[in-house]
Amino acid sequence: MFGSKNILKETQINRDEEVSPVVSRDNVVLKVFLLITCIKILLIPTYHSTDFEVHRNWLAITYSLPVKEWYTNKQSPWTLDYPPLFAWFEYCLSQLAVFFDPEMVKVENLNYASSATVHFQRATVIFTDLILAYGVREISGTFCKSLNGYAVFVFLSLCNMGLLIVDHIHFQYNGFLLGILLISMSKVSKIGKEMSVLQGAMWFIILLNLKHLYVYIAPAYIIWLLKSYCLNSGKFFKRLCTLGFIVLAVLTASFGPFVTQLPQVISRLFPFKRGLVHSYWAANGWALYIGAEKVLSVIWKHLGWLKDTKSAVMTGGLVQEQSFLILPTPTPLVTFLLTFLAILPALWCLLCKESYVNSKNFIRCIVLCALSSFMFGWHVHEKAILTAVMPLCVLAAINKEDARIFIILSSAGHTALLPLLYPNNLFSLKLLLLLTYMLSSILVLTKQHLRPLLRLHEWLYIIPLPLITFYEVVLHKLLFSDKLPFLPLAFTSIYCAIGITYCWILYYYIYLQNNACTDNRIESNLRCQRLKAKQS
Repeated sequence: MFGSKNILKETQINRDEEVSPVVSRDNVVLKVFLLITCIKILLIPTYHSTDFEVHRNWLAITYSLPVKEWYTNKQSPWTLDYPPLFAWFEYCLSQLAVFFDPEMVKVENLNYASSATVHFQRATVIFTDLILAYGVREISGTFCKSLNGYAVFVFLSLCNMGLLIVDHIHFQYNGFLLGILLISMSKVSKIGKEMSVLQGAMWFIILLNLKHLYVYIAPAYIIWLLKSYCLNSGKFFKRLCTLGFIVLAVLTASFGPFVTQLPQVISRLFPFKRGLVHSYWAANGWALYIGAEKVLSVIWKHLGWLKDTKSAVMTGGLVQEQSFLILPTPTPLVTFLLTFLAILPALWCLLCKESYVNSKNFIRCIVLCALSSFMFGWHVHEKAILTAVMPLCVLAAINKEDARIFIILSSAGHTALLPLLYPNNLFSLKLLLLLTYMLSSILVLTKQHLRPLLRLHEWLYIIPLPLITFYEVVLHKLLFSDKLPFLPLAFTSIYCAIGITYCWILYYYIYLQNNACTDNRIESNLRCQRLKAKQS
């Protein structure tokens, strides 16, 4: 049987591990969740982005229009472009919204933001974060055997500053989606428990039908379920058919009512004409690529080889198709091939190497798939970094190398999110959130693993990150006044992209060098150190 030895290890609890009572664990989740909820409530009056109007408009579309017009209505520029299950989610919210302010669910009321509307929509994000809290509870119970590790993970995930910025200031619903992801990862990681694995598979298909961009990590699920669930059972075809039935059932329930308008739905879900990058570049490989294009275009112009650089300067802040003058212009097909090639080694190890058949390497494979798609995907949003950061939280609490990557990745990724909060009066809040989460993460993870985690060059990289935000908001205007208005955003994206690229390469190296024994040896050493510390 493939991976049989490692599967047996996965189903055993090491006697030396410090297992804490369920009541104590629930108290930790409850207290942290209530604390962070109070902070979220305080953030209700803050600035919100156009995404607020996007979701308000989706409430109106799903409440006021028949189902056949949900994906065809163009009265607002913010058309419905999420999968059908998310449309039904908005429909359910709209049934409550009408009692708070009937005007918010009228399609013709564009850019409507009454006080009742603001409070209702903010409250829905806070309330749905209960699913995130449940997901944190579930996955931490699967992976964190000590109360210390459990508490560290709960803090890193529930207090994640990226979610605070994106969901509770900028405005989106990433928290409950990531909660479903955590629930799914927890359940499919329970090798040997068939019903749990099937429930996890169902949760992931539901997630894909809520937000289709999680398809980038679907290959990790496919390989993991094939290897750990189907191939090791002696009932390959039966189990494969069961998984197929779950997928088809959820897809039918989701897309069934829209079967006559599937081309329109698909075109909304995959709008390739939006261009390679978003208006504010995600801190990924394409930010570095465009930065290189800009530098080369300036050199070419200085040498007289290029007369006009306007179309080469990808800093206009517009969502559109772009053309390069010096470097080859990437196409959607090229980005797809690069993403596929980038995730292939991680998938191959999970499928073909027996030592990789353990749930921790499954989580690492998910992180690598998320990072690879973030690095090379088409029209990637800066917020997509959270898909890699959140699953990494649980491993950071129990493994020092994962903790090392987490500190750098979260610091760079969260810094890259801060320009989303562009009003100047939010500068102090941005800096406070960044410094608080960075320092807290470093302190709790260093204490958890009883050793310094970062190398000298890594310290030299993350220490200037708050200064990047200071330059973006304050220093650039002092130096350049109104000139080069997009330079601070480009500089932020490129600097953060260097750190994220470094994490992607280093994490791949660690993953490819990893085996099942490494984790066991590290955890054993860590337990011995804790016992010595208690005795002293």
